[in-house]
Amino acid sequence: QMQLSESGGGSVEAGGSLKLSCSVALDTAMCLGWFRQAPGKERDAVASIYRNLGTTFYADSVKGRFTISQDDAKTTLFLQMDRVRPEDTGMYYCAGDRINYGRCEGLVTNPGTTNLGYWGRGTQVTVSS
Repeated sequence: QMQLSESGGGSVEAGGSLKLSCSVALDTAMCLGWFRQAPGKERDAVASIYRNLGTTFYADSVKGRFTISQDDAKTTLFLQMDRVRPEDTGMYYCAGDRINYGRCEGLVTNPGTTNLGYWGRGTQVTVSS
């Protein structure tokens, strides 16, 4: 069973940067993603990566500001967050599963249509204005 564990959250001022990490153990996932849940809102995907190809996908709200990546060993997933905004505040989760390329892209282009089976416990990000 795949195990995921996030780290790197914290408080940052608007316009600043933060880098989240997610350790991936017992890896069987074809697709990994970062999700954000703001207070009182649904949990939505902000970025995903189809691992074998390294293809990345982004929600419009973070495109050009956030970068999802993985290390060469594919044991750690990252989310580099630049030019953060107060609306980026929320709990950030990494998640993964053995889903195909189209569904991996669909995590951000057609949210709510695919459920991933493996989740970390999340790390809090707070952006102050």
